[in-house]
Amino acid sequence: MNTTKIAFLALATILAPADPSPKSLAEIAPIDAHCHVYKQDSALTALLNELNFSMLDILVIDKEDKFFKSLEPQHADALSVIHANPRRIALCTTFSPYDFDSPRFSQRVIRELDTDFAKGAVAVKIYKTIGMQIKTKSGKYLMPDDPVFDPIYNHIAASGHTVVAHLAEPTSCWQPPNPDSPDFSYYKEHPEEYAYLHSGWPSKAEILTARDHLLERHPELRVVGAHLGSMEVDVDEIAKRLDLYPNFAVDTAARIPYLMLQPRKKIRDFLIKYQDRVLYGTDFGLYPEQSGSAGLIRDLKATYLQDWKYFASNEVIKYNGRDIQGLELPPPVLRKIYHDNAVHWFPGILHLRE
Repeated sequence: MNTTKIAFLALATILAPADPSPKSLAEIAPIDAHCHVYKQDSALTALLNELNFSMLDILVIDKEDKFFKSLEPQHADALSVIHANPRRIALCTTFSPYDFDSPRFSQRVIRELDTDFAKGAVAVKIYKTIGMQIKTKSGKYLMPDDPVFDPIYNHIAASGHTVVAHLAEPTSCWQPPNPDSPDFSYYKEHPEEYAYLHSGWPSKAEILTARDHLLERHPELRVVGAHLGSMEVDVDEIAKRLDLYPNFAVDTAARIPYLMLQPRKKIRDFLIKYQDRVLYGTDFGLYPEQSGSAGLIRDLKATYLQDWKYFASNEVIKYNGRDIQGLELPPPVLRKIYHDNAVHWFPGILHLRE
């Protein structure tokens, strides 16, 4: 076969529409880069095997949440799930920032992180409690760029690991209730997290400015901004940060509806241009106290298949009473969003496929 024909076939492969079937999704070995799974369930294992999916299981510390108020038992629960699915699920650990002003804070955190790194953890979560909950002795809110975290960030970078940063919240968190918002129900059910009801909380802009300062001060630190980096309403804002900070990427967890609500061409162009900087994720949660796991796992399968249809096809999807046309992204872009980018941004996650 001559080189011209080879080049033509290669180009045709790139330009050809993706197959939106479950089989084609399974073929790219997709990775859900944002989950919270603390309960082993054979139905989940079966789903992961059926669709050839892997997961990043993320720990959280939040004293306002009964389950997340300490590292245990969630840490042990997550490890149990991982041990039951060793080729499917990897750990993103975390640390408590509440004792940030103690004399040996960074030494304690680094010691704990190293223990989890030795067990295979590929990333470290920092959470919105930094910027929205914890205060310094002066009464100011502790921000993610506070120098107290510098030794920890430096150690994570030097260790070759990645930070998953859930900082700030959707813009709707600071706005009056809007039934059309994708997060309306969440803040209705969780008023304690609704910044609109708490006038003394920092603005979203303040928190994201501190996040950007973190990225600037630590250029060797890989950071994946959870939930589209809390810049969900306009991908132009994400693009600005991706242009400024080569060490920054974002995941789609729980924010795909916000992509659907923006102009199709704008989102498609954004994902093609920044195809190396966006990771697929869902924010799926499975907790020990939950009943009806089978229903949750069926919902997860439906989410996986609808998201794939949105990204891979040009078919119409129903969302909140609207008709949303799929993006029909090129196959190489789909593979990056669903697989390659997780492998790149979370070194070590490849052990899932060994």
